[in-house]
Amino acid sequence: FFFALVKVKQIVDKFYLILCLFYQSTFVSQILNVVLLSYCTNNSCSRLVFSLRIFISVFRASVLCQQVVFESRAEGMAYRMLVRRYSTSPFLTTERYPNSKRGSYGKLGDAQLAAFERILGPNRVLTSEDDVAPYNLDWLKSVCGQGKVVLRPKNTEEVSHVMKICSENKLAVCPQGGNTGLVGGSVPVFDEVVISMSLMNNVNFVDGTSGTVSCQAGVVLEKLEKALEPEGLMASYDLGARGSCQIGGNISTCAGGLRLLRYGSMLANTLGIEAVLADGTILNTMNSLKKDNTGYHLRQLFVGSEGTLGIVTQAVLQCPIRPRSVNLAFLTLKNFSGVLSTFALAKRNLCETLSSCEMMDATSLWYLENKLGLKVPLEHDPNTFFMFIETHGSREDHDEEKMSAFVQDVIDKGFVSDGITTNEPARMSNLWQLRERAAEASCKEDYLYTYDITLPLISFYDAVGVLKQRLAPFGSEAKVSGFGHLGDGNLHLDITSPTYSDRLLNAIEPFIFEWVASVGGSISAEHGMGFKKAKYLKYGKSPEAINLMRRLKNSMDPLGILNPYKVLPPL
Repeated sequence: FFFALVKVKQIVDKFYLILCLFYQSTFVSQILNVVLLSYCTNNSCSRLVFSLRIFISVFRASVLCQQVVFESRAEGMAYRMLVRRYSTSPFLTTERYPNSKRGSYGKLGDAQLAAFERILGPNRVLTSEDDVAPYNLDWLKSVCGQGKVVLRPKNTEEVSHVMKICSENKLAVCPQGGNTGLVGGSVPVFDEVVISMSLMNNVNFVDGTSGTVSCQAGVVLEKLEKALEPEGLMASYDLGARGSCQIGGNISTCAGGLRLLRYGSMLANTLGIEAVLADGTILNTMNSLKKDNTGYHLRQLFVGSEGTLGIVTQAVLQCPIRPRSVNLAFLTLKNFSGVLSTFALAKRNLCETLSSCEMMDATSLWYLENKLGLKVPLEHDPNTFFMFIETHGSREDHDEEKMSAFVQDVIDKGFVSDGITTNEPARMSNLWQLRERAAEASCKEDYLYTYDITLPLISFYDAVGVLKQRLAPFGSEAKVSGFGHLGDGNLHLDITSPTYSDRLLNAIEPFIFEWVASVGGSISAEHGMGFKKAKYLKYGKSPEAINLMRRLKNSMDPLGILNPYKVLPPL
């Protein structure tokens, strides 16, 4: 810390120092201010302290904690680390990605705002900076748009009227659900009009006999689960973000989750969709039939298209029966070959009851223990692997016995070092926290570079080793970890560093995408392409496929106003 202060002094003496006060405040900045006041005595530091005190008193005199961020042309590493590490103010997407170019879209004016207010009323047209700010920033705080307005419709007709105005004025729009995405797909890049689906949160009906539910796009997954429970049903997928993510966003990104192994993908379980097209046309394919072979399956165009072809406003989903018995095993393993052997045996021995098979490495667990304070109930070391194996069944005694026998079998065979099983809801919930909060733990104090990839199982964990070797020159500045859905080959590959670094990002990308493509994998498993991955689509699709996607986009959205800069690479 004192070394960093010395570097600040040197920079003040040699270069012109630019002071930038950000609106957010942190306790760390107050500590920095106190230390500067205590230890800086020469004229340069005195001037710096004086400037700090003026800024603090002018902008946040009534607040004890204040953050001041210094920017300079200097290259001092300790100084830059100090600045970035203790800054919580987000970077604009256009600053972090300076090659991004705004499309030839219209500018929002008073006439358009007045038209939006006539449709929605003034209370559902947000324009104040404080109200709009959360809709501009993604969950990772890695991209931040410059949208000036957020619209909050309550039904499909209102979305249609809004889109007609946007089409007439060539205003780019950014549809937004729960804003839990990790690839920058749900926030503006420039000044797009944000259309938030949060108020479209009605569950229309639940049909317990056919096992279907109809709901609006803004229904939160957790709310949907509560609506399904009385009918003995559940959602076909489960996500760690269940308390925030919305059904429309889940459909638009083709969300996978913890139980795809058993219940299939979002694509398979979406029976019907209502969507608003770029010109305001309402497309209704809201039937709940399991079979409908009358021509093109139009609903599938919107599953995974991330709001670039239309805005999903309602959907009909297929829902499985809620299991009568649930069992969970938590296992520790010495190596990844044991992980693969255990998964193979789980498929054979647990058969039709197997609902989930998840894997984590020791680094992922380290973050959970040290950043979130969670406790791992089994002994482990820095080389340990962890597995979560879940079963859904209809007979408690049979399913519990089956799980216990399986765990004993993998221990006897030497695949597993230790394990516990449980069917107690509270204990299962505590264990699942270790898996579901992995991303949260990784970005708790560090900057997170996260990659959502699908790999052949034989290459599943190789991605971690390959990237560790690639990033070895960065030393402790870059930590690599892996966890994910072993059952469907989906690895979440995380790299953390104390601060964002262009040099580190350039070492990761496009290297990791090239490697994934070389082993026959996919560069996006369930998070979508969004903004961050759009320019790398060539590693997942052939030129012919990308060209056809462009033709489809141009046909359905000739003005290109629906979620621009996402999915498709810039021309």
